[in-house]
Amino acid sequence: METIIIIVFLAGYLAITLEHNLKIDKLIPALAMMAILWALVALGIDGFGSWFDSTKHALVDGFADLIHEDKMHLVEETLLHHLGKTAEILVFLLGAMTIVEIIDYFNGFATIKGFIKTKSKRKLLWLFSILAFILSAIIDNLTATIVLVTILQKVIKDRQTKLWFAGLIVINANAGGAWSPIGDVTTTMLWIANKVSAYELVLHVLLPSIVCTIVPTFIASRFKVFTGEVEDTPVEEQESTSRYGATMLYLGLGSIVFVPFFKTVTHLPPYVGMMLSLAVVATFAEIYSNAKFAISSAIDEEHHESSHHSPVHSALTKIELPSILFFLGILLAVAALESLGILFNYAEVLKTAIPNTDIVVLLLGIGSAIIDNVPLVAASMGMFSEPTDSPLWHFIAYSAGTGGSMLIIGSAAGVVAMGMEKIDFFWYLKKIAWLAFVGFISGGLTFILLRDFVLNV
Repeated sequence: METIIIIVFLAGYLAITLEHNLKIDKLIPALAMMAILWALVALGIDGFGSWFDSTKHALVDGFADLIHEDKMHLVEETLLHHLGKTAEILVFLLGAMTIVEIIDYFNGFATIKGFIKTKSKRKLLWLFSILAFILSAIIDNLTATIVLVTILQKVIKDRQTKLWFAGLIVINANAGGAWSPIGDVTTTMLWIANKVSAYELVLHVLLPSIVCTIVPTFIASRFKVFTGEVEDTPVEEQESTSRYGATMLYLGLGSIVFVPFFKTVTHLPPYVGMMLSLAVVATFAEIYSNAKFAISSAIDEEHHESSHHSPVHSALTKIELPSILFFLGILLAVAALESLGILFNYAEVLKTAIPNTDIVVLLLGIGSAIIDNVPLVAASMGMFSEPTDSPLWHFIAYSAGTGGSMLIIGSAAGVVAMGMEKIDFFWYLKKIAWLAFVGFISGGLTFILLRDFVLNV
């Protein structure tokens, strides 16, 4: 049965990568794969010899000897656990995307666009790269990607140029998120599990992350696509400004930055703080728009000319729901592999076959581009028993955080960028993947040198 499950996963993954060739939205195979995998797990539960307890990050003792009812109870508990963890990410994402769309409703990003005085594509590349690196550490790589791609859409009109910029934004947002405890879901996992402390994480991972940003950006800046200047926005396409645009921009970004502080004080999951931030931003948006939000307000303006959509309703209608559903499908599909101990056993095999831990961690980073980095980090937390702030945990944080950039569906930032800019999987694989790999390896070598010759002196 495990062989069938792996085949189904590989077939679903292949269908996702061939989205444009098959003319089928990637969320369809992702959702189908998720449902089929869990159905196979439930049907063949008595034939499995191991089960991975995600809450304890370890295999369940004596699983093979349990009766059918107890095994099914474990399946239900595990599925509910993974659904809850996935829902935390999705609700957080929905809140962040809604805030970004509310800012856009008031044309708030025109404020940042107004600060961009240069027309040089090369200077713009460095500007977006630096912004992606810094913003992702503050408001997480996922939200930073949403914000910067939104701005990108307003600054650059040429389709191919936008794709290149979006690809580099993904690389740099993931690099920026790796050194911050709130910058990426995997670093947050390690932080919450007391594997790393914020200070030591920054001390060990900041410089490698900077290298991971600078190297691919410098190489890309020499490409022909980044020579010359961007075209001016035609007069007829220029957007009207709102007197509340700057206020909503600062309020929106400030409310997102508030989330980690809320988490630190209350120790509640980040999505709770994001919902509070959304409520605050939505309140001011409603006041500024002089509209009251209610379900009944979603009436066709064609029938009621006096009706006025609220900014909240308008923002919710623009959210990339297919990306949300795809994220749900892929995370729960990978959770099925994790629950059977397949990922855990894969990590153990690597550890046995390759005594060099650094190579194992680098391979985990490369694997995070193929399989989601969250379960891989969870497996590593169960595989290694090093103490808090061991350099191993810092290397895992870097590797898992930046390794996903090598494939467009290898990170949350990539998935969102793929949805917002309709980036083709194979275009990214051909044009951007090698840049991400060079940055990943450069940063990894920097980490090893820093660990062995500087911080241990």
